[in-house]
Amino acid sequence: MFLDEYDETPYNVLNFLTSYINYGGRVTDAIDLRVIDVILRDFYNKNILRDDYAFSTSGTYVSLEINPDSPQRGYLERIEALPVNAEPDIFGMHTNANIACALNETFDLFDTLVLLQPRTTGGGGQTREDVIYEDVLDLQLRLPPNFDIEGIGMQYPTRYDESMNTVLLQESTRYERLLRALQSSLEQLKKALKGLVVMSGELESMADAFYSQKVPEAWEAVAYPSLKPLKSWFQEFVDRVLFLQKWIENGIPSAYWISGFFFPQAFLTGTLQNYARKHILPIDSISFSFNIIRDRPTELAERPQDGCLVYGLFMEGARWSFSKWSITESRPKELYTDLPVVHFMPVKDRKVTTKGVYRMPIYKVLSRAGTLSTTGHSTNFVLWIEIPSDREKFINNLGLSDQDTWIKAGVACFCSLRY
Repeated sequence: MFLDEYDETPYNVLNFLTSYINYGGRVTDAIDLRVIDVILRDFYNKNILRDDYAFSTSGTYVSLEINPDSPQRGYLERIEALPVNAEPDIFGMHTNANIACALNETFDLFDTLVLLQPRTTGGGGQTREDVIYEDVLDLQLRLPPNFDIEGIGMQYPTRYDESMNTVLLQESTRYERLLRALQSSLEQLKKALKGLVVMSGELESMADAFYSQKVPEAWEAVAYPSLKPLKSWFQEFVDRVLFLQKWIENGIPSAYWISGFFFPQAFLTGTLQNYARKHILPIDSISFSFNIIRDRPTELAERPQDGCLVYGLFMEGARWSFSKWSITESRPKELYTDLPVVHFMPVKDRKVTTKGVYRMPIYKVLSRAGTLSTTGHSTNFVLWIEIPSDREKFINNLGLSDQDTWIKAGVACFCSLRY
């Protein structure tokens, strides 16, 4: 209908119709919408009518002229010449995407194999209960000490000019609740394995999770999002608690390990609140600007006057280059790289930068999917961050200024990985 109504081919109209109405009507995530829009720009543009138009950098997918005398045969031959398994470059992704895909398939396969294992063992080896009991004892020995919530409140009282005190108290309370859940359930499971108490359905489910090296559902219900197996998850939990305990003992840190926060959105809001109260500004007029810092976290001795220094983020799909002062292509077989320390600097009435940056999402875990919680925040998405990029091709769509190369590559940052 549109092709007949317009004198020239309306590529923008066709792109919008397909990406935001046909496909987009089924998509609720704005980040997914921009991916669809950018991908379809490769297929809805005037250059597609050229015989040498390439859909990928490898040159495998190229628009070639078909013999008009036998078009059907020409199309079939062209289709048969294409590879059976598409390479990542046709989707705009790095070759490392093949490795990530294979890893995910391997994880899923082994999860299934573990579930199929018999629940009883024969021979003279350790029984299933012995294996679980050893893991329970190991985790109990490594449990960090409890938080003194009342003492923390007295040492770091609520202050108008320092919202980080409130953030610390809230984070400590959340981790204390999780810590108590671990202490109680581990002790109950140990007794159940010894036959001292009844093995309830919840304890049975917990024992199954231990044997499969999964985080028990009872813990996940009061914990932060994570995709890690049990022992890696527990070590990360200990590291998070240690981060807060050092904060309590040594005072407010000069740089924050953002991956250690149970609810990082509250920490970021507290940073904005400090700036707003210090300069007597409305908080809804303030937003972050982002500056990359060369120093390592251990080299940062003092807090900045305004804003906060953040570290602990992992980047997928690209890496940071200090020599270029830009994100650049990933190295082969390097799936994730550390993002340098970033200075989150509050700015009043900040204008969104539209050139020389990539607007990158930060998630808590690799799944990227999340739901809106009762607080109005996503259970996975944290915030957008603008990071320098030396790419010259930009798009402008619905007020977002991003570079389609990085969007199609799925470049994003994460607070926690899968292993």
